[in-house]
Amino acid sequence: MSTQPPFGPDATQVLEPPGAAPPAKPRKRRRARRIVLISLLVLAVLAGGGVAAGGLYYRSVEGNIDRVDAFQDVPEEARPEKVVQDAKNMLILGSDSRDPESTGGSRSDTIIVAHLPKDRSSAQLISIPRDTWTFVPKSKDGKRGGRDAKINAAYAWGGIPLMVQTVEKFTGVRIDHVAIVDFAGFQDIIDALGGVEINVEKSFTSIHKPHRKFTEGTMKVDGAAALDYARERYAFADGDFARIRHQQELIKAVLDKAASGGLLTNPGRLNSFLRATTDAVAVDETFSVLDMGMENRHLRGGNLTFFTSPSKGTGQVGSESVVFADTAKAKTLYDAVRRDAVPEILSIAKE
Repeated sequence: MSTQPPFGPDATQVLEPPGAAPPAKPRKRRRARRIVLISLLVLAVLAGGGVAAGGLYYRSVEGNIDRVDAFQDVPEEARPEKVVQDAKNMLILGSDSRDPESTGGSRSDTIIVAHLPKDRSSAQLISIPRDTWTFVPKSKDGKRGGRDAKINAAYAWGGIPLMVQTVEKFTGVRIDHVAIVDFAGFQDIIDALGGVEINVEKSFTSIHKPHRKFTEGTMKVDGAAALDYARERYAFADGDFARIRHQQELIKAVLDKAASGGLLTNPGRLNSFLRATTDAVAVDETFSVLDMGMENRHLRGGNLTFFTSPSKGTGQVGSESVVFADTAKAKTLYDAVRRDAVPEILSIAKE
């Protein structure tokens, strides 16, 4: 698989009805990788929950996941030291290729560092704003990078390996695994779950057709409305920061609904969910969904903490609108992540 972004606006996803037999081998990967950002973690949790009864099945499902070489072109001498061996740090990259406003080409719209502590009792997910101004190392061919730029430029300039190298340099955290997903897949997964509930912070009308109205308070939304909600930024004074909050909210809602919505007791629905997910995600070559599921099978929304990498707000660099990192606070945060100091991470998240 190429390290270029694996997304396409013409992709389609077919979910099986409950109780259906496993689908025939899909046509070439036109419909692949249209999945909700957190589906990989959901898949891992569900796989762990059912592993005692279906280990061989889950291994066969895992064999269908596309693999990418995320680390081969990352110079070892430039990588941070691994401080706590049993803790894991996953880089989750996402794009919304069907967003009507999308002009980012092959840039990654969503960047999350997910920290899984050594005791696996929780998870901390840190969103890095895509416009964060930072140093991007030179690409493998030496033609791009080697200068400050928006952090998501690394993906366009050098694919996944340069993105890994850039995030590691920005955070000082060594990345153990990488997952590449497409945020537009919200629609498919949330519809498969029968919708989710969101807490709308203020009433607004989406700028995207068909201009849905969202009313302040608790709302149940289907997949199309959830995707619209996750895209909206112009209705909020803090723009992309609101977009990040809403993505995080939906991640939690999807995880909770998938874990408690009866999937584990309905073989047909579970089979459809797992096969749709594995057909729509790519991970690095060493990632094991089965092992991850076993290690994190107790995770639910209440065990997850979501926050955004510390920043000083937005500004201009030349003609570009950027986000300026709060380097002092960010250093404190990511140092706590490196040391697996969860109480410190949570304390910073509350500030």
